[in-house]
Amino acid sequence: MTIEKGQIWGWPAPLPSDGVIVRDDADARFVLEQARAEGRPYPVLGILGGDLGRTLAAPGDEKRLRSADAMTFPLDLGQVLVDGRLHLFIAHLVVRSPLWTRAVVAMNAQWVGPWNLGPKAHPNDGVLDTFDARLAVGDLWKVRRRLPTGTHLPHPGIKVRRAAAVQFDLDKPMSVWLDGEVVDRGRTLSIRVEPDALLVVV
Repeated sequence: MTIEKGQIWGWPAPLPSDGVIVRDDADARFVLEQARAEGRPYPVLGILGGDLGRTLAAPGDEKRLRSADAMTFPLDLGQVLVDGRLHLFIAHLVVRSPLWTRAVVAMNAQWVGPWNLGPKAHPNDGVLDTFDARLAVGDLWKVRRRLPTGTHLPHPGIKVRRAAAVQFDLDKPMSVWLDGEVVDRGRTLSIRVEPDALLVVV
């Protein structure tokens, strides 16, 4: 069940013996994509780092994951069809021009590197925080200066939507970054969230 406002999230429980330890978001995505391709259930993931790890305040201690101090959380999972090709993402989707004057972003985590790009994003609320940005070059510095603190919103050039599913039709094919890696290129993005898709441990 996805979290509701004021509800306690997660419970004390260590990583099970068949759990998989991942060091960052791309590592986690690879494990999940592999399980999907093989028709296996998603394994429980032990999160050491990455943007999802930062969102969950993961200490990055591998020994803790198998100790009584470990915390287990249910997690939503992002899915995207890029011109009909299915991919998963655990933290974020980013499609952008070189200068970020045009960008489409879907956040399941709060952070993209040093940027607090999704200040209200929660990885188990049943929705993705999506941003459709069309920025003038003169606005770039103002927005980037505020990204580390998450105070870049609201902005007239950035449309914000919190939704379980959303579609974007781009003017031209663009590279699609999932969890920090370029995995595809396309024009039509059909993005959705799978609530309570897996369990993670920090």
